[in-house]
Amino acid sequence: MGKAFELIAGFVTAPSTTFTALTMATGSSLTVRNAPLGSEVRLLQCWSDQQTAGNIRIRSPKLHDNVQGIRLFSVASEVEPLFPMGSYEKLIPQDILVIEMTGSATASDIESFVALMYYSDLPGTDARLITPEEAMRRMSHIVTIENTLALGTAGGFSGEEAINAEFDLLKANTDYALVGYAVSAECAAVRWRGADTGNLGVGGPGNELRKSMTAEWFILLSHAYMLPLIPVFNSANKGAVLLDGVQDENGTDVTVTSIFYELGMPR
Repeated sequence: MGKAFELIAGFVTAPSTTFTALTMATGSSLTVRNAPLGSEVRLLQCWSDQQTAGNIRIRSPKLHDNVQGIRLFSVASEVEPLFPMGSYEKLIPQDILVIEMTGSATASDIESFVALMYYSDLPGTDARLITPEEAMRRMSHIVTIENTLALGTAGGFSGEEAINAEFDLLKANTDYALVGYAVSAECAAVRWRGADTGNLGVGGPGNELRKSMTAEWFILLSHAYMLPLIPVFNSANKGAVLLDGVQDENGTDVTVTSIFYELGMPR
């Protein structure tokens, strides 16, 4: 089966108290990918980066109801998971979600929404994902790599650069498990993608204060959802392992420290 793990993002501009539909970032879609009917498709987690406290509404005729759906409240500058960890919403392939936000009424203020999707069987994709137990059995060293992302001011993903753009540290032909990260400043999300993830992005919230959470983000997800959710990248692909992020109109640059385990043979 072709597993897939994907971070999607969208934004609204100065919505005030009116629920406003997301403008999706390039490459992101609110149409659930075309997985086989009967396979597991899950909305695992979501969060927002708000400049003014506001509501998020996720709805579809195939969810519990199509009026309020899943309604969540997020406060300003708290880039935190909004679902209980381990809880998820089951989705139907090719369903089209409606996601709307309220927030700031200040002209040009961007409010961002981010979600993590999991597919147990997505044709054409087979992400390399392992469990925390496998990562620990195979860990040889902890490796950290810094990238400073020049994030844009227009919403959506920006600031893309390769994992080896600033520090070329990875050993040749070696597997590395991405277990977590840290960020120097707040942003809605950071994302990694490459051939090893089926060219779909994986990532997490750009929370600069909760380093205890982000440092083990993919370990936490794996334990909470009882799924292999730790991405593995091979250094042979390092020039095409790409990082980017989601930022608001202020365009604050973010230094991302990626935390990897070098993987060897199981101990």
